Amino acid sequence: MHLYRSHTCNELNASNVGESIRLSGWVHRVRDHGGILFIDLRDHYGMTQILADPDSPAFKLVETLRAEWVVCVDGKVMARETSLINTKLPSGEIEVFIEKIEVLSTSEDLPLPIFGDLDYPEETRLKYRFLDLRREKLHQNMMLRSKVINSIRSRMNSSGFDEFQTPIITASSPEGARDFLVPSRLHPGKFYALPQAPQQFKQLIMVAGFDKYFQIAPCFRDEDPRADRSPTDFYQLDMEMSFVEQEDIFNTIEPIIKGIMQEFRPEKPTNNVWPRISYKDALLWYGSDKPDLRNPIKMQIVSEHFRGSGFKIFANLLENEGTEVRAIPAPTGGSRKFCDRMNHFAQKEGLPGMGYIFWRAGEDGLEAAGPLAKNIGSERTEEIRKQLDLDEGDAAFFLGGRPAQFEAVAARARNEIGNTLGLTNNNSFEFCWIVDFPMYEKSEESGELDFSHNPFSMPQGGLNALESQEATEILGYQYDLACNGYELISGAIRNHKPEIMYKAFEIAGYSKSEVDGQFGGMINAFTYGAPPHGGCATGIDRLVMLLADETSIREVIMFPMNQRAEDLMLGGPSEASNEQLRELGLRIIDPS
Repeated sequence: MHLYRSHTCNELNASNVGESIRLSGWVHRVRDHGGILFIDLRDHYGMTQILADPDSPAFKLVETLRAEWVVCVDGKVMARETSLINTKLPSGEIEVFIEKIEVLSTSEDLPLPIFGDLDYPEETRLKYRFLDLRREKLHQNMMLRSKVINSIRSRMNSSGFDEFQTPIITASSPEGARDFLVPSRLHPGKFYALPQAPQQFKQLIMVAGFDKYFQIAPCFRDEDPRADRSPTDFYQLDMEMSFVEQEDIFNTIEPIIKGIMQEFRPEKPTNNVWPRISYKDALLWYGSDKPDLRNPIKMQIVSEHFRGSGFKIFANLLENEGTEVRAIPAPTGGSRKFCDRMNHFAQKEGLPGMGYIFWRAGEDGLEAAGPLAKNIGSERTEEIRKQLDLDEGDAAFFLGGRPAQFEAVAARARNEIGNTLGLTNNNSFEFCWIVDFPMYEKSEESGELDFSHNPFSMPQGGLNALESQEATEILGYQYDLACNGYELISGAIRNHKPEIMYKAFEIAGYSKSEVDGQFGGMINAFTYGAPPHGGCATGIDRLVMLLADETSIREVIMFPMNQRAEDLMLGGPSEASNEQLRELGLRIIDPS
């Protein structure tokens, strides 16, 4: 028999009754039932109930066992009484009578419980992540992640893609986030960077003549953490294709993502047709470029109904250029109680309040109520109701100003209304493509232009658009895939022509020498015959987070950092020794 086990803790069933077996695993919990000791023995695969009574030669040692000790057990498989069968376990028909037991290792008192799914402080969980990962839910999340990645690789190979690895140590490149810099020992005063993404390398793979590339790529960005974003590193399904248009990318990646969702969450439907929504419309309708379409509410512009009205706050505001008033319809939300609740929500968001109108039955038919209704009169409220297609028992909420200043709050208010009124279908995956991103955006503070999305994207209209259109009106062949309020995929058709790239960067304030200095390798490659190409990247961590019904990305990453980008388990970041600093030609300057 094998030194440690003949079976795993998930294998034994009624067909093994009478066999002598050996199991190894962790003591999950110990129960004393009238002098008989029952132990749930756990390993990576599952759980088996083992037991000892006073007649067992191992009974005295079994009495000393504590939670999370690692043991090796020899015993005989016995059938459970029918009334004691545990249908929730594959091994629930049997139990193992302990004939011999060996303690392989012991455990100190646990700093957090393994049994159950108790809510525990995140700092403790991250410090003892090796224990946290023993918990059933987290263990299942990691196995789900492994299976998803395996399935992705299989699907990409079946779609004709080849997997190539790109460098981890490379040159710094401005791609929208801060680089992690790595000092060079051989070249004092110079630095490598960890790649924010394999962007330039995957484009160079296309220039090199390979047609379809992918990899499960590690990416490194020095970013502020969020619930759906790691502050240091993450993994993405990176892909690139030659001789393609935007539609080819959609037609390639859609069945892969749909297949993954259906394989791992077949009970949770995915919308068949993934709508294409322009970036401009997404911000108007949802206040976000990653909308949650499970919520059917669409915002609308209602400025004309308030222009010159008796509601002076909006009327005066609309006299300023670039301002507007938007309405958030709230079907079934037409009660004073709900409207007061949303007003309180707006105050928590830092606003003085949120205007509203709700419609109820009156003496002469439908009646509009609320402070706004009194100020603008019945004719205007009726026009608003018709535009929003609302009726008795419904409400609408209003926000005004420059859209960029209130869209984020409007988006959160829309989500709050949808969830509170039960309008959001939480049992589905709703995907949509966001397209037609603007190539450039203007800083409200400085008024300077910069790339709004990906600087390597092909502008719609090519060089002619760059030379003839207002910069803020130029659109790019850029696209994101949103699902349930998260950005899951981002990509673009690439700019493969040097003259267009120089002009695109010139508009953003980069000189030709700066472009050559930062992207000289890629520009040089494009002068030797570059095919039209494009691709995208899918966030593996977010994909698994959605599949696992988690709201924090740290629940699907094996060893995540905390909110301050610290590794509490191994102590990173750590100080370098004086010897290391001297070798790299570095000196630490006290920031104070």
